[in-house]
Amino acid sequence: MSEFVLLLPREAKVSPLHAFFKFARHALDMDELGLEIVQIAFPAALALTADPLASLIDTAFIGQIGSVELAAVGVSIAIFTQVSKVAIFPLVSVTTSFVAEEDAACRMTTEEPEKGDSGSISIRDDMKLVSHGASDKTWNGLSFWTGVRVKMDKFERKHIPSVSLALLTSGILGLLQAIIFILGANPILNFMGLTHDSPMLTPARQYLRLRSIGAPAVLLSLAMQGIFRGFKDTKTPFYATVAGDATNIILDPILMFVFHLGISGAALAHAISQYLTASIMLWRLIGKVDLLPPSIKTLQFHRFLKMGLFLLVRGIALTCCMTLATSMAAQQGSIPMAAFQICLQIWLATSLLADGLAIAGQAILASAFARGDYYKASAAASRVLQLGVILGLFLAVILGVCLQFISRLFTEDGLVLQFIQTGIPFVAGTQPINALAFVFDGINYGASDFAYSAYSMFLVAMVSALCLVILATSHGFVGIWIALTIYMSLRMVAGFWRIGSTWGPWSSLRV
Repeated sequence: MSEFVLLLPREAKVSPLHAFFKFARHALDMDELGLEIVQIAFPAALALTADPLASLIDTAFIGQIGSVELAAVGVSIAIFTQVSKVAIFPLVSVTTSFVAEEDAACRMTTEEPEKGDSGSISIRDDMKLVSHGASDKTWNGLSFWTGVRVKMDKFERKHIPSVSLALLTSGILGLLQAIIFILGANPILNFMGLTHDSPMLTPARQYLRLRSIGAPAVLLSLAMQGIFRGFKDTKTPFYATVAGDATNIILDPILMFVFHLGISGAALAHAISQYLTASIMLWRLIGKVDLLPPSIKTLQFHRFLKMGLFLLVRGIALTCCMTLATSMAAQQGSIPMAAFQICLQIWLATSLLADGLAIAGQAILASAFARGDYYKASAAASRVLQLGVILGLFLAVILGVCLQFISRLFTEDGLVLQFIQTGIPFVAGTQPINALAFVFDGINYGASDFAYSAYSMFLVAMVSALCLVILATSHGFVGIWIALTIYMSLRMVAGFWRIGSTWGPWSSLRV
């Protein structure tokens, strides 16, 4: 990548396994790096799993109404989740990296000011940091931002242009998403395989439209999570998410059963909880950052959109693959779809624990690159990969033992439980693969390797979609899970190949 500065001449191709063995004996050490990873990863993982767990509780309540309603809500949740990822995923990931870079630059300026430095940094050109009132100094970091104004008084709020841009973009996208879902519910659900004569169509449409009311709050919340991650603050999103999800859990039975709103009550409870979550994070952000940029020029639309487009392509590819899997399950009937919904929610909720490590890796790597600390970047990449393997194996054992008992919390339907039993080996067995796939994503984002992430995901999705169509047609429910296993395995292999390549960031860092 042109964004990277080679520290050393290129060497022979590095084995991908080198990243796992490098510093391996220190994988569980609580040294400075280990503590930093834990302090970022643990609250991030809890925040990430809080929302899927709330969806699981929604699923458990809705499962008491009936299998048709459970399957219908499963289709609607899949649509909402996947489209939200397409709309906000690029924004969250890019914002995390950019905020981490800007924040690191601010700290560098306040900690090591040049003589005569006015405290403002205005332009980055060909890896040089140009400071007004000071001589140029070479900076071997990742790309920098123009117009980053650093306030020397620690009590004043920071000026981080990407914060303003992220909030503006997420607000617009949230409104558009709500309008599209409310007005286009029927064609969207038809695309998902729910025809006009399907018993799932009416409850699915009702749930999708009501839950869409909370779309602006959802996207704003996710954008602010990316902002706080860039500051290496994952506690604030965790507390806000827990408050919102607790509200959702409390309102679910009240609206569904006390006020007899059924699945409409579940949708409204979720929307209300999302606005509470967004309000808490916005309140905290106002005290930390000046939300109004110094000028429009400082927003850096061009670079933000360029990197965002790469991840938009990646998000679309990922979403198409997962949406196709849900659609193929819906075509199997309400019973297989209900079982697929329960298995998928558990699969995603547990796998997202590894995403906490990915977030830690991204934030630490982006900050390390901005400071020119390549040793820490290399060590952090290896550490989070090793921890990902350990976490994946742990989750596989836990789910393999407990999932057959946990599934009864969501439904008492014997036919649905039979399908769930079939899916347990796939849900449990793929955990190490999922963990590595998530962590590889995080370290690539931390290195601003967005282009490779987009291209590789596009190829993986093409192959996986073909497998889904073929295997779902020939092997039904089992075929869908075999195809999803292939999908996650290909994502993991793409990460392995990247760190062993002779081009790109990892050859420069000797990972």
